[in-house]
Amino acid sequence: MKFAVIVGMTGAGKSFATNFFVSKGFEKVYFGGVVLEETRKRGLEINEQNEKTVREDLRKKLGMAAIAVLSEQKINLLIAKKKDIIIEDLMGWSELVFLKQKFPQISTIAVFASPKTRHARMLNRKERPLPEEECIARDKAEIENLEKGGPIAMADYTIINEGTKKEFELQLELVLKKIKN
Repeated sequence: MKFAVIVGMTGAGKSFATNFFVSKGFEKVYFGGVVLEETRKRGLEINEQNEKTVREDLRKKLGMAAIAVLSEQKINLLIAKKKDIIIEDLMGWSELVFLKQKFPQISTIAVFASPKTRHARMLNRKERPLPEEECIARDKAEIENLEKGGPIAMADYTIINEGTKKEFELQLELVLKKIKN
């Protein structure tokens, strides 16, 4: 069984990387889904502000590792089924520390792209496009409030995603081979 988590700033290519691993037989655990599910449970519209409010509320109640804590049962079920696992949308250091304590075999893959590249991608994405000023504010919040820099800095593997999708896929293939060995 192989177990990895994708980390990176918004717009770096985490979803593409996750989908790559899913196409190779990995089961996805989407940490962002925990927030979306809780937002719906509260009867709130799915939007950036409501998701932020719910995410922050969960962390106030359960600590900074809240999303990982709330995902532990799903992860354990996949481990019991001997499934390869890829986690998408890990946000911060506390979540990574929690996962490493519970699942020491986990590998961390950082996807990096420059702010200029990421902001252009976010402006042009189909779902929830963000203008430049919102991208800058989100970057700041992710670094200052969500501890997002730690997992990126301490990743087992780092992929620079500044080129084409094909170039990115080739780098993902190399990381997958390393994880499998």
